[in-house]
Amino acid sequence: MAWIRCPHLLIEPAEIRELDQAALLRGQPSFVTRRVWRALSSHRDGGFELSDAQLAVLGRASPREPQATEVLLGAASEAEWQALLDAGFLRAASVEGQTDVTDVAWHPLAAVLHRQCRWSDVDSRETDARLEAVGGMAGLEALFGPVPDSHLGCVDPTRRLVLPEPRKTALSASLQQRSTCRNFAQTRAVSLQDLATVLGQVYGVQAEAEVSGLQALKKLVPSAGGLHPVEAFVLAQNVDGLAPGLYHYHCVAHALEPLQSLSKESARDLAAHCVAHQTWFEDAPVLIFLICRFQRTFWKYREHAKAYRAVTVDVGHLSMLQYAVATELGLGSFFTAAINEMEIERALGLDPMQTGVMAVTGLGWRAAQMQSLEFDPLRKVWPEWSGQTGVELDA
Repeated sequence: MAWIRCPHLLIEPAEIRELDQAALLRGQPSFVTRRVWRALSSHRDGGFELSDAQLAVLGRASPREPQATEVLLGAASEAEWQALLDAGFLRAASVEGQTDVTDVAWHPLAAVLHRQCRWSDVDSRETDARLEAVGGMAGLEALFGPVPDSHLGCVDPTRRLVLPEPRKTALSASLQQRSTCRNFAQTRAVSLQDLATVLGQVYGVQAEAEVSGLQALKKLVPSAGGLHPVEAFVLAQNVDGLAPGLYHYHCVAHALEPLQSLSKESARDLAAHCVAHQTWFEDAPVLIFLICRFQRTFWKYREHAKAYRAVTVDVGHLSMLQYAVATELGLGSFFTAAINEMEIERALGLDPMQTGVMAVTGLGWRAAQMQSLEFDPLRKVWPEWSGQTGVELDA
């Protein structure tokens, strides 16, 4: 029988620290360090510890050219061989109709990065507790040295060419109002009209045209190759005239496609898990999941070293436009990449290597009092802002 290996494979020489059980029983708690080979791939989550024999098998295997069992096996035992099969590192070359990550033309390193850097069941409150335990920012400085400078200077100050002051425009005034919202009014719903405005202006298609044989979409943000691979999926919690649940925004029809109805309680629970229990975001009336259809971009930029970076830049364009549109409407907005992607994948039934979760945004009305600190040194949102919580909105 002939075999091929998984298409994207990274071998890491890893060190694993483990508690020395024998020393523990002697009343001498200590750790031992094991050095191992660990396989990371784009088809499975987490690392896989390899024996020397398994490492040699994978070194002989090809992702494209089938090899016979006797060529690959070497010194590997039957159990070691079967473990590689069970973990998906090797598969029969004759298998047809099997979906593979090579169906989407990933760059190998980007594919492994995307797969392995996703979260599941992470709770940001635990991170906050660990930060507090080491003494906050002062503790981090004691451990890791001073905070890097807030900005970069490349020449002596006397050599700088001082520029005229920026022009004051309606846009600059609006942008100065932008401040990430971490305090949402839990009892005030977002209107369906406001949601429609945000979706239509940020994610909606303004025009369509065929260009060089490609059906191109005109949106209000740029996109690598004009491909616009990022879709908006909505988790509605408190929207007038819209039942709580999951929806897909159809960017051409400017319509919501219902996917799953949820109770208010289950919607809140899902929101909390999706944003890794960032309590200041989980009660936003609307959460928007930014989901990338990778093949839309990788079809053109095949195994391209910059294609995944281009997708992340697309997400940045969308998030900033959402801030701008929401601010114009008087709404608060947020953007976060500290999310449990796997929770969102399960909720929407996504294959992460085909349609991957990139970030979560949200919007709603601000609460009247700042319970979670927001950064507003210009005092455009919170006139009494002082870097402390407890201040009130200017009525």
